[in-house]
Amino acid sequence: MGNTSTSKRKQLIENLSGNGSEILTTPAVQDIVSGKAKIEEVKEVEIEDLLGRDCVAPNSELLTSNIKDKVVLVTGAGGSIGSELCRQIIKQQPTKLILLELNEFSLYTIEQELQNYCQSHDNCQVEIISILGSVQKENRLETIFKTFGVQTIYHAAAYKHVPMVEHNVVEGVRNNVFGTWYCAEAAIKAGIERFVLISTDKAVRPTNVMGASKRLAELILQALSKRQSETLFCMVRFGNVLGSSGSVVPLFREQIKNSGPITVTHPDIIRYFMTIPEASQLVIQAGAMGKGGDVFVLDMGEPVKITSLAQKMIRLSGLTEKTESEPNGDIEIKFTGLRPGEKLYEELLIGDNVEGSEHPRIMTANEVHLTWPETHNLLNRLDRACHEFKVEDVINLLLEAPAAFTHESKNPDWVLNETIKNGAK
Repeated sequence: MGNTSTSKRKQLIENLSGNGSEILTTPAVQDIVSGKAKIEEVKEVEIEDLLGRDCVAPNSELLTSNIKDKVVLVTGAGGSIGSELCRQIIKQQPTKLILLELNEFSLYTIEQELQNYCQSHDNCQVEIISILGSVQKENRLETIFKTFGVQTIYHAAAYKHVPMVEHNVVEGVRNNVFGTWYCAEAAIKAGIERFVLISTDKAVRPTNVMGASKRLAELILQALSKRQSETLFCMVRFGNVLGSSGSVVPLFREQIKNSGPITVTHPDIIRYFMTIPEASQLVIQAGAMGKGGDVFVLDMGEPVKITSLAQKMIRLSGLTEKTESEPNGDIEIKFTGLRPGEKLYEELLIGDNVEGSEHPRIMTANEVHLTWPETHNLLNRLDRACHEFKVEDVINLLLEAPAAFTHESKNPDWVLNETIKNGAK
């Protein structure tokens, strides 16, 4: 299909998926002609072809302004977003790309991929530096930033799985809140030019600890922007990305492969989706537009009903859904109930005070924030509560912050967490 637009590919797949056949794709004609691929190398339809949208061509000036000929560092470089940021960054020719990652295998994997990229592209002269480490160690971060003369930081390191953080409140807050704070303070001390936080739609009116911790991370950077002017801080919010470690797509594929059932938490649950490359390019472009304390929001497109996504994936596999009216179907969709802290839908904005930007898919949100003394006081109290494993106090302090956080403290999983922590003490 060559360079057929995403919307046309999507329509064709929709038309084909109703005839009971499994749908596969072949390599591109030019790859077959050149010998890069064989025509028999067929594969499953990429979900990007089903949910994706036509990309807006990136603004090359925005892509390069904080990267080209600069020293760039990515925290959480081995994660789904962090690794794609690295792939996009290396194309913009920084002098050095520093990968900071806690997981050894993830760091090794992305390092090898980037090294292979440079070896196969003559114009790639980027020095790649891999560092194992945690964002919770401020002194080490400061030393790294100063030693390598870092100029731009993309802070993608975070715990992001909602139920996992809900069960591990203290560690979630330590990594997402204090990891961001320590990284930001180290950036100020090292004279970093620009610091971009990768945030989430779950930070908006959060109903879970993960979302509340990311909103507090935003509040920290907003307060630090007012406290000083040497380092420019901004943050970029977006929703789910296709193919991330937390995406439902690989889970559904595995469940279909094992003959089901496909598990969906609620019949009406909806999510926004974006491809990882598009999200990463938009993050870089939004970060370049920051003036200090900005909250950027990405246009995520149309929301997707997860039940419909599951049904489409069943049809793409040439199978049928098993229902009460179709008891001889192949794959059943089973509803398991919302998980702790999970919403039926996600939002991207808190207030209505939203403005456009020079990019059609990037908006700015003007929201309430604290002064630095207020933020510092809250962080000190939160630090004590975490140190003493007082989960209830941690929750209450998150509720106290201007994050519009609501939390069901009587949730059995929360009570279990509380009991385990107190027992451990």
